[in-house]
Amino acid sequence: MRKLFCLLTATVSFFSAKAQQADYHLVIGTYTAPGKSEGIYVYDFNTPDAAAKFKSVEKNVINPSFLTVTPDRKFVYAVNEDGEKSMVSAFSFDAVAGKLGFLNKQPSKGADPCYLIADDKNVLIANYSGGTIGVFGRTADGSLTPAKQVVKHIGSSVNKGRQSSAHVHMVRFTPDHRYVIANDLGKDKVYTYAYAKGSAHNVLVLKDSIAIKPGSGPRHITFSSNGKFAYLIQEMIAQVTVFSYADGVFKKIQEVSIVAKDFKGENGGSDIQLTADGKFLYASNRGTANTITTFAVESNGQLTNKGQTSTLGNGPRAFVIDPSGNWLLVGHQYTNNVVIFKRDKVTGALKDSGKRIDIGAPVCFEFVAK
Repeated sequence: MRKLFCLLTATVSFFSAKAQQADYHLVIGTYTAPGKSEGIYVYDFNTPDAAAKFKSVEKNVINPSFLTVTPDRKFVYAVNEDGEKSMVSAFSFDAVAGKLGFLNKQPSKGADPCYLIADDKNVLIANYSGGTIGVFGRTADGSLTPAKQVVKHIGSSVNKGRQSSAHVHMVRFTPDHRYVIANDLGKDKVYTYAYAKGSAHNVLVLKDSIAIKPGSGPRHITFSSNGKFAYLIQEMIAQVTVFSYADGVFKKIQEVSIVAKDFKGENGGSDIQLTADGKFLYASNRGTANTITTFAVESNGQLTNKGQTSTLGNGPRAFVIDPSGNWLLVGHQYTNNVVIFKRDKVTGALKDSGKRIDIGAPVCFEFVAK
C-alpha cells in the first residue's frame, strides 16, 4: 500500500509540474534591416514574472518575418520575404538548448511571403505580392521538398492603390484540420480549400469562398476553441467580422470596429488573438493608432468592446498571449522592441508591466515548451 501511495503521489506531482510549467522558449521572427536585426531570435521566457533572457540567434536569414514551429518542437519553418527572390527556409530546432540549425530552403513560388503553417506532411505559404499559395512537402529530416502545388489567385477589388491584384495574406488550418482557409486582401475574399494532407500534388481543392466588404482588406483569422466561430480582422478599415462556422462554410453574424469613435487617423488592422479560455479577443491597429482593442466574447460568439489600450510603440504588427495567459507581448516593427503587458484574466484589461525586450523589427512570436 505504501508503494502504491508513493507511486500515486509521484504521478500527481509529475502532472502538476507539467501543468504549471513556467519556462518556455520564445522564438521571434524579424525584418533583418541593416543594424537592427540579425535573423531569428530565441529567448528564455519565465511565465511567473515575464522575465526574458536572450538565448541564441540564427544569423544570415533574410527577413524571417513569419515563422512557425512544428507541434513536435523539432523544426522551424520561416519565410524569407525578399520580393521576387523570396524563399522559405527549414531549420532543425533543439528544444532543450533553444538553438536552430539550417536545413535547406526553396523558392516560395510567389513574391513576398507573409504567413506559413505546417503539419507533419506539408508546409503551406501565403505569398502576398504574388497572390499565391505554395504547398511544400517535408522529408524525414525536416527539409523542404520542391513545391508540390501552387495555387494562384486572380482578380482585384475596389481600392486600386492597394487591391489591383490578389494578395494572399494568410493561410490557416481549420480546428478539425480538414480545410485550409486563405484570406486574400487584394480580392476582399476568404477562401476555403479542402485539405488532402497526403496528396502528392492536389493538396488544396477549392470548396467555397465568401466575399468580404469591398475595400476592407481581410488579413488574419482565428477560430474559437470549439470551432463554431471565426474572427476575421480587416486591415484597411480596422474592423473585425464574426462568423459562425461549420464544415468549411462561414456565415457573418457581426461586424465591430477596433478604433475609438472619435479616431481620425490612419488605420492598419494587423493581428488578432483569442485567449485560451475563449473569454477575450484582442485586435491590434497600426497606422497612427498603435492600439490594441479588447473584446469580451459572449456565449453566442459575438463581441463586446471593452476599449483600446496604447501599445506604447510604433507598428504593432503582431502580438502574442503567453501560455499562462498572464502576459500579452506586442512587437513593434518600427520602434524595435517588445512591450509586455500584464493581463487581467477576469476583466481582460491590459496594464504595462514595465518590461521590454529590445530587438530589431520584431514581427512574429512562437512560444515553445522546453
